[in-house]
Amino acid sequence: MYNPTIHHRRSVRLPDYDYSQAGLYFVTLCVKDRQCLFGRIEQGQMILNEAGGIAHLEWVKSTEIRSEIILHEFIIMPNHMHGIVEIISKECRGDWLVAQANAIDSEQTNRSVRNQGDQPVAPTGPDPKSLGAMVGGYKSIVTQRINAVQKTSGSIWQRNYHEHIIRNAPSHQKIAESIISNPLLWQQDILFAL
Repeated sequence: MYNPTIHHRRSVRLPDYDYSQAGLYFVTLCVKDRQCLFGRIEQGQMILNEAGGIAHLEWVKSTEIRSEIILHEFIIMPNHMHGIVEIISKECRGDWLVAQANAIDSEQTNRSVRNQGDQPVAPTGPDPKSLGAMVGGYKSIVTQRINAVQKTSGSIWQRNYHEHIIRNAPSHQKIAESIISNPLLWQQDILFAL
């Protein structure tokens, strides 16, 4: 039986940080049970298989779906992926997009909040246009497409994801270089599956 004091998953996010605010974020998403689902490393190069191709394509398509993000360096590895996501401010999206985003946010909030007597219930899930919403949408579509191709079911991902807020240019440069060189360091990678 579910007991919220025992069965509560602790969040790895900063409790008071707004993950929809403009900034750069380094994310890592891991495949469930560290299964090498996306391909293999050969001579320091990542060789994507069909599932890896899906993961790559859907990451790139994220910018078509979400006007609030810009993708920087990323890599699909055999059992995980790393990427730098930039969330841009609403001011950078243009007046029409800001108005549209506000209207959509307002509509979603109105649909999500249900009254129980006089006490409204807050919507669940990540805030729209946040890092969590982007990652959740990505994980969902990749899972659906891979399951359809492989005729499987269930999540392909480890629950949650790792994130790091990039606070300055030297940190951004160091993380970008790490992402690019990740296949060369596969044997030393802590996510390497034996």
